[in-house]
Amino acid sequence: MKIKSISFIALLSITLFSFGQEQPNFIVIFTDDHGYADIGANGQVADIKTPNIDALASNGVRFTSGYITAPQCIPSRAGLLSGRYQQRFGVDHNGTIPMPLEEKLFPAYLQEAGYVTGMTGKWHLEPNHVQHEWIKKNLPEIADQNSYVPSDIPRNMKMPYYPPSKGFDEYYYGPMYNILANYELSGNDLDQQWFEETGYRLDNQTKAATTFIERNHDKPFFFYLPYYAPHVPLEATEKYLSRFPGDMPERRRYCLAMLSAIDDGIGKLKTTLKSYGIADNTVIFFISDNGAPLKIYKEDKTLAFKGGAWNGSLNTPFVGEKGMLSEGGIRVPFIINWPAGLKKGLVYETPVTSLDVAATCLSLAEVDLPKKFDGVNLIPYLNDVIEDSPHEALYWRFWDQSAIRMGNFKFLKAGNREYLFDVSTEEHENKNLIHDHPRKAKLMKDKLLKWASELHIKGVSDTEIKNEKIWYDHYFQNN
Repeated sequence: MKIKSISFIALLSITLFSFGQEQPNFIVIFTDDHGYADIGANGQVADIKTPNIDALASNGVRFTSGYITAPQCIPSRAGLLSGRYQQRFGVDHNGTIPMPLEEKLFPAYLQEAGYVTGMTGKWHLEPNHVQHEWIKKNLPEIADQNSYVPSDIPRNMKMPYYPPSKGFDEYYYGPMYNILANYELSGNDLDQQWFEETGYRLDNQTKAATTFIERNHDKPFFFYLPYYAPHVPLEATEKYLSRFPGDMPERRRYCLAMLSAIDDGIGKLKTTLKSYGIADNTVIFFISDNGAPLKIYKEDKTLAFKGGAWNGSLNTPFVGEKGMLSEGGIRVPFIINWPAGLKKGLVYETPVTSLDVAATCLSLAEVDLPKKFDGVNLIPYLNDVIEDSPHEALYWRFWDQSAIRMGNFKFLKAGNREYLFDVSTEEHENKNLIHDHPRKAKLMKDKLLKWASELHIKGVSDTEIKNEKIWYDHYFQNN
């Protein structure tokens, strides 16, 4: 590891607590099915309106190679909150198992260090009806059913997996309107209970976050804000829809409106932090859980359609979509904002991962990092203290796909199909270089196989792809 001469800002970030400065607060904003194109700061589309998100970037650090660990909701959340590759404990995709109860999430470490921890929005780490392995083991009385529905899993069996048992002191949990909470949006304490909420889900999630800050502004805190948007079902109020007049697909209009609601929410968060004088020393992460589901053709199906459909978001300029280990599925909007400890307006091109969130937060809170963590503290790299890349390599495995990125190169394996791309170029995943650089491809494949040999389910697929075939036949037909 190469250490550079230390600038004033970098020295501040390293020695922040040696002189008695208060511990920073943390807010992790995690959007849902939100493609790389859909923040104004990434400069890819003209119709997006995200001034408050863009301000996070202009006053903080924007990552052009920020990655999530999976192109699907459950595993990406498991990786973020554990600080570990989720394949290490068997949460490979939505249909495997829930987050294991013995897996400690990083907010629990902050809780033990004296932080007040809170969350609202989408959780998605409890048992669900597509996790047949878990159902057959834990609900043998229905094990022989061919399929399951959400109500097959009793709520009491889900409770040990919910936020109150996983390191959160305060919670207003619920992606939609069925809420589990121990405080009211007005700020009053509440005996833990389930109830039906009214209003608009994104405004409610913002209000739960600002209320938490109002309740805990005088203590170090961590808040997890996984907005349920722009994931379907698409819904928005006229307040947000009216900002996007003109001729466009209706699904695009609703996506833009939902992202505008999130953007307003971030403005309210910043205003609340400033009102208590804690905005400068609050670290805010803004990341998406995976790329947008384009369904290949971006069909503008009626909003009444309840099946899987394009959610209106875009992954421009990258290839592919949610469910794929191509860049469109895993390269996402990624920002860190911390006025007291980071440069303003830095655009960081070196690859980073959502696994780094846990390591960064615990390091800044002066909590010893568990050796099992796969992420790193990003702050010294962003402040020019360490000149190396944060990661020698980043890894993925999902369904029949696996991938590794080292430097500018990415080796992608979709069953028995193999590709090598220079993802730093304009051609990125539109030009397969595997025959131009066979030795590099072999080196990267060997490292990928070694990593996969350490996982809960070992190895990678070498057979013809199944779930992904329609995508690879379409997006990679010229490769």
